[in-house]
Amino acid sequence: MSQVGSWMQTMAVGWLSLQLSDSAFVVGVVASVGAIPIVLFSMHAGAFVDHGDKLRLVRVTQSILLAQAAVLWLVTITGVVSIPILLGLAFVQGLCSAVEIPARQSMIIQLVGRDDLQPAIALNSSGFNLARVIGPAIGGLVIARFGIAWCFGLNALSFVAVLWGLLRIKLPVPAMANSVRLTVTGVHELLERSSAGAAEGLRHLAKPGPVRDLLALVTMGSVLGGPFLTIMPVIARDQLGLGAGGYGTLLATVGVGGLLGALLVAGPISHVANKGRVLMTAGLAFPTLLLGFAYTTTLAMAYVLLFVTGLAMITFNALSNGVLQLLVEEKYRGRLMAFYSLVFVGLSQALGSFAMGALARAVTAPHAIAISAVLLMLASLYALRFSDFWRRV
Repeated sequence: MSQVGSWMQTMAVGWLSLQLSDSAFVVGVVASVGAIPIVLFSMHAGAFVDHGDKLRLVRVTQSILLAQAAVLWLVTITGVVSIPILLGLAFVQGLCSAVEIPARQSMIIQLVGRDDLQPAIALNSSGFNLARVIGPAIGGLVIARFGIAWCFGLNALSFVAVLWGLLRIKLPVPAMANSVRLTVTGVHELLERSSAGAAEGLRHLAKPGPVRDLLALVTMGSVLGGPFLTIMPVIARDQLGLGAGGYGTLLATVGVGGLLGALLVAGPISHVANKGRVLMTAGLAFPTLLLGFAYTTTLAMAYVLLFVTGLAMITFNALSNGVLQLLVEEKYRGRLMAFYSLVFVGLSQALGSFAMGALARAVTAPHAIAISAVLLMLASLYALRFSDFWRRV
């Protein structure tokens, strides 16, 4: 329920920033600002998560995200919203996400156990993509009927569901969590400890091997592939002649494909012996389909391509997440997920979305998507030729 609200807010912020600025570049900037804290602080947060109470961290950050959505509703419904306000609230959201994502992702194994980790991650992804289907569709209806502000208001209300669920979860508190004290005298020590832990985690992840190779491909996919969603409002309005409702339908179509991909990973693909081959197939299919979508002017073809693109994208993401968590040692899992969120959310938005917006301004949105797709295709082919991680997982 909370993810449905979050997707309503995501599509509404993109549409609102386009209305306020009429600029693909500004749309990209608004999407990228929220990722700056993730880029700057994710590894420190990951070290903190590895030595802290993951469940408590998720509860606190989700409460702050509720407040952020409520403020966004208030400034929009009163008519005082502006691009600087959107940028500030996006930055607050990014600060929370820097801690919340690695805490929540690394907590999954505590909830389900190692044997069920891969299908659990895939089912979690299926919920995310089901929300991607429902959220934008509802968002388009809400904008048309009640106004864009109520996408933010309903998102604030949706956090009640996730907080209720989090309060019902009971996990043993790690012994080392009791040693973490946010006192005035302990802040300096905490920063030093988290910096040292972040550096140690980066050294471990950078060691030659399948973890490093797969992380490199995930990084390229996040920076070059994911940001196509950022300028989807521009494609919807200028290339396909759609309004807010049509834009929401395009996002929902990606979500339907992603939902199917996640369910396949949770079901039949979870029993495949060599998941690396499936992962690489999805990694090559995603940029190929994205290249086709870039120059589509027919709405029916756009729906077909976005559906299959979503399937390939989420199959790759869900498989890579599960494989990485199984490959890494337990004591580094929080930092692994911090790095994963750094590239999957942080670099994707801070670097990828900004670059996509700037490139769209320079060469048009379709050309920007096409250039990114070609570069990602070359990166996938390089991994297929010169790395053997996909044969080992």
